[in-house]
Amino acid sequence: MIYLDYQATTPLAPEAREAMLRHLEGPDGTGFGNPHSAHKLGRQAAAAIEVTREKVAALFPHGGQVIFTSGATEALNTVLRGTTGDVLTFATEHSAVRDGKGPVNAEGRDFDILPVQHDGIADLDALDAAENTNTRLIAAMAVNNEIGVTHPLGDIAAIARQHDALMLVDGVQAFGRINLTDCPADFIAMSAHKIHGPKGIGALWLREGTSVDPLTFGGGQEAGLRSGTLSPALIAGLGAAAALAQSRMEEDAAHVETLWARACEHFDHWTLNGSADERWHGNMNIRKDGLDVARLMSDCRDIMFSAGSACASDSGRPSHVLKAIGLTDVQAKSSIRLGWGRYTTLEDIDEAAKTILAAAKDQELWG
Repeated sequence: MIYLDYQATTPLAPEAREAMLRHLEGPDGTGFGNPHSAHKLGRQAAAAIEVTREKVAALFPHGGQVIFTSGATEALNTVLRGTTGDVLTFATEHSAVRDGKGPVNAEGRDFDILPVQHDGIADLDALDAAENTNTRLIAAMAVNNEIGVTHPLGDIAAIARQHDALMLVDGVQAFGRINLTDCPADFIAMSAHKIHGPKGIGALWLREGTSVDPLTFGGGQEAGLRSGTLSPALIAGLGAAAALAQSRMEEDAAHVETLWARACEHFDHWTLNGSADERWHGNMNIRKDGLDVARLMSDCRDIMFSAGSACASDSGRPSHVLKAIGLTDVQAKSSIRLGWGRYTTLEDIDEAAKTILAAAKDQELWG
């Protein structure tokens, strides 16, 4: 099996697994403490959580607060529902943001989804024209999960500031891969399983001086913003993954560039979806006219790749991201997404490309 679906999830780092096991069992079987208990085991678990909070905070901008969540979807939802005023976002955003339109509208607030350019980059003119005195939040991805395109976050933030609006960044595909310490956002969401951590844990970063209303109520954990018992094991896994991502960021990025260059050699006759320049090179979304992607995936069943977002893979509908950049239904359905990262080898790229290209060629020959 060759795994090329890093945008959907990443392999668990051995370091993260070891950190989790210590908090599931511990050397003497006492690593199971509730971090909200006042006794010794509880205090030990709570201390471990605060250590991780510092590790995660190190990858966010200075001057903010880290709140642990179940993942980026919860973090994004918390900001969308926990702020006031109208919301602006873009057509290529993740459904965790776009599907907030209904709940936000139900509160009597406008939620406008703006176009992007044909290369997938945010249409700043449309944003400037749409923003008004009622706009209180602008949501934008740092790196698109389907096509890898990066938005001009600095320009978006500048427009937001003109009307005293806040900026929410979906940092899922960027956190730990791209330096976010200078990100001009007021809120940033991340998920551990995109950086070789466990599923079911993530974080919301809030710039100092900002606040949101909580989605859940109960014990008042996480500064009163996110009630519920925290999982020391999941959080420890996130902490180990974050620390590893920080220490390896340059090395991992260089490796990704090498893999990208090799993949470009193999798929030079395919069409790249999205900007060729403003993008993360761990994501290659490409298309070939006439390609039957469902058949291709069946013929290449030992290659783990995607026809779009894993979150919408069962819908049967063309990707909303590819439609937003102007592709027809046929073009969108003839596109595939290849994603790689830390544990991908050049041999993986070579073997996967050989298999995919051969299967695509068979479709041309035999129809």
